[in-house]
Amino acid sequence: MSLEAKWHSLAEQIACAGPRARFWLRDDDAVAPTPALDQLLHMTEHHHVPVALAIIPALAGQPLVTRIEGCRLACPVIHGWAHCNHAPDGSKKQELGLHRPLPVVLKELAAARQRMSDLFGGRLLTMLVPPWNRIAPEFLPHLGQLGFRALSTFGLAAPAASVTVVNTQLDIMNWRGNRGCRDHGELIDALSGLIHQHDRDETPIGILRHHLVHDEAAWDFLRRLFQLTEGRWLSAADAIDAVEAGR
Repeated sequence: MSLEAKWHSLAEQIACAGPRARFWLRDDDAVAPTPALDQLLHMTEHHHVPVALAIIPALAGQPLVTRIEGCRLACPVIHGWAHCNHAPDGSKKQELGLHRPLPVVLKELAAARQRMSDLFGGRLLTMLVPPWNRIAPEFLPHLGQLGFRALSTFGLAAPAASVTVVNTQLDIMNWRGNRGCRDHGELIDALSGLIHQHDRDETPIGILRHHLVHDEAAWDFLRRLFQLTEGRWLSAADAIDAVEAGR
């Protein structure tokens, strides 16, 4: 099947799914104004797509606050503390693991939440996005006590936690290959499968992106996807509500 035929088939599937086909967008690693961030914000505003900006608290500052101040569809969320790997060589990268004492990491998470609250005030959504989408299960019972409302990682399985889990399920980047955008046909096939799975539970599908490393193919895919799914995008807060309503 040609790429255009796949896009057409996806459009038909979305139309048949009706209001059950809903999406939410998460973009990781924001720390400062950049041309790539400008492109992200312009694109999401143009297509009326809310975006959860997973911001690294230890690295962010007033320039980022000022840049997104007038962006009504951009919602700051908490991307760990410093996006620093504490796992030993040869292990998968992890900031929120048991490579340090649990109280040390919990104190860091509390500092992350406070730092983001100081920067963004009432705009902040207290969703924790672990760097590299990894968090040791031992931390999950403590998140509610630390003031987090939600946790967002990657994958279909939602870990048991003291907060609502709202995961992303489609990453458009090919991290193990050329570190560019995945093949568009492959992405369409994966999204079609997710729509079929989510038709049963009506929870929104999370799309994951990293604006700082996007190539032109990534921007092209998102532009086409936004055009195809106009009016079907939830904010991160609404995605949390949808998951809670579906329990």
